Amino acid sequence: MVTLAKPALRPAGPLELMPGDVALGQSGAQFKTLLGSCVSVILTDPRRTLGGMCHIVHVGLPNAENRHNTAYGVAAMHELFTRLRAKGINPRMCEAYVYGGGNMFPQLFRDKHVGISNAEWALHYLDTHGVAVLDQSLGGTGYRKVSWTVGQQAPVVETVFPEQGVKHGG
Repeated sequence: MVTLAKPALRPAGPLELMPGDVALGQSGAQFKTLLGSCVSVILTDPRRTLGGMCHIVHVGLPNAENRHNTAYGVAAMHELFTRLRAKGINPRMCEAYVYGGGNMFPQLFRDKHVGISNAEWALHYLDTHGVAVLDQSLGGTGYRKVSWTVGQQAPVVETVFPEQGVKHGG
């Protein structure tokens, strides 16, 4: 069973999360997403029977009109935590994977950029809420293809560096 924050038809294969999507699924559910400066947080219970993924676009505080918009980190993580609790899972007992936060315009931004702000926010949020991060692939100038099947295996992350046309695993 897979559920999204926004209504969507269930695809035959892996569920592709678009910016602002939040999904939760049982063992065997498949998720994938493509990240540039956005960040994806994956949470799973230690037994790997249930897991969720979100695709965060913005980490600043949303205005009142957007307070429930899951493109914002606060709303996305609240939604993911709420769904986990509804299934009897305490988010603090979950394990996390965090990916993305790339600098999509390295010729314009050398130091601080939106991607690194997104990555720092996600790690801080998880730390503040007592969630252990098992793995991360953050920053750099590439974009990431993330796929994960809820279960014992770790997510698969492929980093692509467009300026070089080179792909790197992990």
